[in-house]
Amino acid sequence: MLVGVFWLAVWQLAALAVGQRLLLPAPAEVGGRFAELVVEPSFWSTVARSLVRIAAGFVVGTLLGTLLAVAAGCWRTVRTLVSPVVGAVRAAPVVSFIVLVLVWVDTGRLAVVVSALMVLPVTYAAVLEGIGQRDRAMLEVAAVFRVPRIRRLRAVDVPAVLPFFAAACRVGVGLAWKSGVAAEVIGLPAGTVGARLYDAKLLLVTADVVVWTAVVVALSLAAERLVGAALRRLPSSHPDHPEVAP
Repeated sequence: MLVGVFWLAVWQLAALAVGQRLLLPAPAEVGGRFAELVVEPSFWSTVARSLVRIAAGFVVGTLLGTLLAVAAGCWRTVRTLVSPVVGAVRAAPVVSFIVLVLVWVDTGRLAVVVSALMVLPVTYAAVLEGIGQRDRAMLEVAAVFRVPRIRRLRAVDVPAVLPFFAAACRVGVGLAWKSGVAAEVIGLPAGTVGARLYDAKLLLVTADVVVWTAVVVALSLAAERLVGAALRRLPSSHPDHPEVAP
């Protein structure tokens, strides 16, 4: 709380020093504008619309990245073919993908596709690294005693990969929100957070820009905490590895 009060004071002093609401509105003005927006039904429908699309993109990107990493870990040919493409997606500017995807899909699905594309490389790299960090001794034991694949998966593979997967999910949530909202700002699908941000910028309503930016940050942090809580419920290890026993 003290840290929050400190930065609010810094914000207030900076607003007083600037002396221009257009450039930097004061905390009280932004808080008042938020209070006005939050009671409007359109506010919640806007948040829900963006939330659904970006969450869908996150899920799709995570699933595709995981499946590609598993395939790359099993077959060297898949890894050779997929890795350069995934690396190119990770290195390319987000704006380039937004413009390119906008040619292929309508604006309603733009945030879903762009979010998935940004999350996929992170998940792919993390899961592939986890596969490479598996306990070689346990894998050899499982091979010698011909342990069924599903039992080896539960005892060796999942515990090794899960920490990397969890880290990728935490990073991916933030990337999904950043890229998804950026896609909405460029594509301007009606009734989304990105469209509201663009309108506020176009009309020079800086307080609204700050409010919607804060909403995006809050939603991103809340989603990250939710994903982290869900992942903590999963078993991360199996210390005794009874499934590998002959």
